[in-house]
Amino acid sequence: MTHDLPEQTLPLTDLPTTDLSDLYPDAPVFAPVFQEFGGRPRFTGRAVTLRVHENNPLVRERLGTPGEGRVLVVDGGGSLNCALLGGQLGELAEQGGWAGVIVNGCVRDTAELRGLNVGIRALAVHPRRSGKAATGERDVPLTFAGVTVNPGDLISADEDGILILPPHAHDPA
Repeated sequence: MTHDLPEQTLPLTDLPTTDLSDLYPDAPVFAPVFQEFGGRPRFTGRAVTLRVHENNPLVRERLGTPGEGRVLVVDGGGSLNCALLGGQLGELAEQGGWAGVIVNGCVRDTAELRGLNVGIRALAVHPRRSGKAATGERDVPLTFAGVTVNPGDLISADEDGILILPPHAHDPA
């Protein structure tokens, strides 16, 4: 299905990623390596970025701030050694109004995560919790899964994938 409307009138939050990809054929699309874990399969919001390695205090810190419909994008380096997000942090994301969390790494407490009204994507599941060192980088460009995400990029995710909309795309309503 294609839309012939001018882009400034498109309700981006209502369009599936397939239609958005047709409208913006050059929009970067994440490699299809992420699994869905949250209770909200479709989400759209501006990116907030973190780079951490096997430690999640910065994830907790960021999710403890108002999400305002944004998407936290966490580059955990693709580590499969521990989970960077679990049930408690998922609840924090939901309570804080985050639209979604994308983790280039693992999550745990998947039964709890599926019951939350927040989109959660990650590479895999791991029962081990992360370390507690408050190390990492905030609000930096991240490159993984074939794309680069910059703070403020508009992210759209659904059952068909995750893409980054062009800078001129308007904020979700």
